[in-house]
Amino acid sequence: MTNISLKLKTKTGQQVINSLSKESTIRELKQILSLISNIPVNRLQVLTGFPPKTLDISKDDLSLGNAGLATGDALILQESSTINIEKSTQINAVPSQSIALPPPPTEDPPSEGILIKQVVAADNSCLFTSVHFVLNGKVDETGEAAPYLRQLVAETIRNDVQNYDEAILGKPVAEYCTWIQNDSSWGGAIELAILANYYGIEIAVVDTINAIINRFGEDQNYPVRVFLMFDGIHYDPLYLEPFNGEKIQTLFETADERVYRDALTLAQEAKSSRQYTDVNKFTLKCMVCNVMLRGQVEAQSHAKTTGHMSFGEV
Repeated sequence: MTNISLKLKTKTGQQVINSLSKESTIRELKQILSLISNIPVNRLQVLTGFPPKTLDISKDDLSLGNAGLATGDALILQESSTINIEKSTQINAVPSQSIALPPPPTEDPPSEGILIKQVVAADNSCLFTSVHFVLNGKVDETGEAAPYLRQLVAETIRNDVQNYDEAILGKPVAEYCTWIQNDSSWGGAIELAILANYYGIEIAVVDTINAIINRFGEDQNYPVRVFLMFDGIHYDPLYLEPFNGEKIQTLFETADERVYRDALTLAQEAKSSRQYTDVNKFTLKCMVCNVMLRGQVEAQSHAKTTGHMSFGEV
C-alpha cells in the first residue's frame, strides 16, 4: 500500500502529511486535518485544486483515491462559520404561525485567501527579518537585510535625539546605537515605531500572549498596513496566500478591516492553544559572560548587577 503525500496550508503555516494512502477514508483524513489545524471536525472546510474549490468531505467512508486526491495535492484548511450537520440529524420544522424575523446580519464577502505565518529564523534578528519579508514579499537570502535595518534604526536615533533620548532608550544614545547594531540584540517597540515611520506604513503586531493587535504608525494614517506575529520573544511575518494561485500579499490597505479581523482571529486562536512563550520561564543566554538565565526577571536582574545588556535566545 503506497502512501500519498498531501501539502497542507493553514493559518499557522504549511506542512506535508504522508501517513495516508489512497485507500484511507475521508473520515481518517478529517481526523488528521482537525488535529493539525485545531479546527473541530464539524467546522472543517477543505479547499483544493486550481482555482481552489471546496472538497466534499461529507462521505466519511469514501476512499481518498475515489475522492480524487493524489500525491502532490495541496489542501487549504479553513474553519467554516457554520456547523456541518449530518443529513440524518436535520429536522424540518414548520412554524405554527407567521413570525416577522429580523434581517440576517451583514457578512463580509468571501475571503480571497488565507492568512499564513511565515516562520523565520530565531537568530535574534527575527524582527528585522520579518519587516524585510513584509516589505519585499520574500525571505532575505543574502543576510544583508537585518544589518541594514539595524543601521537605519541607529542613524534615525542619532539624528533625532530630541525624541529618542536616554529616558526613552533606557541607556545613553551612543550606547544604544552601538547595541542595536549588534546582531545578538533584540529589536522591539522602539525599532518598530522607527521602521513604521521610515517606510510610511502601519505595522500591526499580532500579540498571541494577550490576543490583541498593537499598531505602530497608527496615528500617522498611513494607507498601507503589514502584519507581524509576536509570541513573547519571537516575531514572524504574516502573508495572505490567494486562493487563485496568484502571488502572495504582504501589503494591505489600512482600510481593509477584513484582513485585520482575520489577524485578530489568529491572535485569539494562538492564545487559546497557548502558542506563545511564557516570558517568565523561557531560557536566555548572556552573550557577554555566557551565563544561562531563566525568564525576563533573571535577565533584568543580571543586567542590573553586571551591566551586561546582550542576551540571546536558547
